[in-house]
Formats: sequence, C-alpha cells, structure tokens
Amino acid sequence: MTVSDPPSSTAPARPADLLLARLGRPDEGWRRRLYTIIFEADTRAGRAFDLTLIGLILLSIGVVMADSVVEIRACFGTLLTVLEWTLTLLFTVEYLARLLCVRHPLRYARSVYGVIDLLAVLPTYLAVLVPGLHALIDVRVLRLLRIFRILKLGAYVAEYGALGAALWATRRKILVFLTFVLMVAVVLGTMMYVVEGPANGFTSIPVSIYWAITTVTTVGFGDITPRTDLGRLLSSMMMLLGWGTLAVPTGIVSAEFAARRGQEPTTRHCPDCLSEGHLPSARYCRDCGARLPPWQRDPG
Repeated sequence: MTVSDPPSSTAPARPADLLLARLGRPDEGWRRRLYTIIFEADTRAGRAFDLTLIGLILLSIGVVMADSVVEIRACFGTLLTVLEWTLTLLFTVEYLARLLCVRHPLRYARSVYGVIDLLAVLPTYLAVLVPGLHALIDVRVLRLLRIFRILKLGAYVAEYGALGAALWATRRKILVFLTFVLMVAVVLGTMMYVVEGPANGFTSIPVSIYWAITTVTTVGFGDITPRTDLGRLLSSMMMLLGWGTLAVPTGIVSAEFAARRGQEPTTRHCPDCLSEGHLPSARYCRDCGARLPPWQRDPG
C-alpha cells in the first residue's frame, strides 16, 4: 500500500502506516534478510547469529577478566590486546549492521539494547585516551540477556515478558504494600529505640528503622540485636510479620500472571519501534500500531 492508496476494508490504514510508507519499509531485499538474521531468532540463520554473538561476548569478557590478572597479562599481554581489538572490531561491525538494517537507526541507537551495544565497543576506543575506562568493557555481559530468545527457550521468553507486564500492571498495589511495610518499620523501629536504647546498639531512630527493615524483610544482618526481653518479643513479632508480608506481593503478581495466561509471544520485532514478543498471528504492533512484517520461522 502506498500513501495514495485507499484504505483496505480488512486492514484499515493507520497514521503510523502512512508515515512508515513515506519513510520506506525494509521488508524486502538484503536489508530485510539482514534484519531477520540479526533481530529475530526463529530461523536457523538467526539462531546461528545469536549463538555466535553470545560466544564472542563470553570470549570478550574472559579476555577482559584475564587481562586484569597481573601474572596473565605479563605472559600473554600482546595476545590479549590483539584479541580485544579483534573482538571490538567485530562488535563494531555488528553495531553498524544493526543500524543499517533498521528503518530508524537513531531510534534504535537510543533504545536500551542500542545503548548497550554502543557501550560494548565504546570503552575500548576511549581506553586509548583514558586507560582507566578499559574496565567498562564488562558491560557486554548485559547483552547476554538475548540468550532468553535463543536456544528455543520459548517458555522463559514468555514468562520474562509476562513478568514485566505483570509488575507494571500491579505497580500501584505493590506501592501500597511497600508503603505499609515502611510504616510498620518506622513505628516498630521507633519502639525498639525506646525499648533497647543506645546501650544495646540502637543509637538513633534511623538506625533502629534500618534494623526493623532488615528484620521485617527476613534479611537480618545480625549487626544489631535486641538484648532485653521486651525487645526480643517485638523482634519475634516482626519476624513473623515478615513471613506473612512476603506472601502479599507474590499473590498480587501471581494473580496477574494467571490473568495473562495463554499468550505465546515470539521473537518478532516491530520494524518501527523495535518492541519484541508479538504473537504469531499479530498484524500490528501492540505498542505503536505499525503493520508487522510476516513472521518468518523455519519449520520444525
């Protein structure tokens, strides 16, 4: 459909579609094939690309870790430097390929993965000017999040997306719960300050509130402990209260999970906003409304 085409009765034109038509869609040709390989893992080529990329990321992290050991750097310093620059050049080519095959390179560059991809190569170049920045290359480990959409771990991909959606949908309930826990910690922490006092380690109300928070959340670092019988009674009550309150956010999120059961997202990306996880039957992006390209997947 072009900008001048009349809207179809089965797929009405949207403003986003008209804008994308003017900008041009990389739905055909080598850009479309490159896009499918790089951004989607439902084909053999896509899985091979992502698995190779993960291997290179792990190798690069190993090189950085080995280079931080004085004995290893003294023996293999030249080899480690060559490996690091080789890997950096490969990651640079990969980053440029991602910018080249997407419709909106600047939008991808500003996305979370785009920033991470840039940080994966930028520290090496900056290390030429500021050697101390070399340690920042370890941000490449964040890119291992892509492993969830490879190796056919579809169930984990679905649950990961459902977890984010469930947390966002229940954010107000969870905020109310956290506010309640904070109020309990403030009240009981103040009581413990009055009961125990500075002589037993509760030197101030903020310190007592810190102890109350660690107790209610069942962390209990043990650096501050009550010494009086009344203080131990309050501490026991807070521990039991902590066990009970842990079930509240779990139930909230679990209920939201149950309400979202049955969705089966894939690794389909929207070429416009780059959101991931659209259903196989989806025709439009759930976030921006742009038309999705056909889902490509190898049989079996």
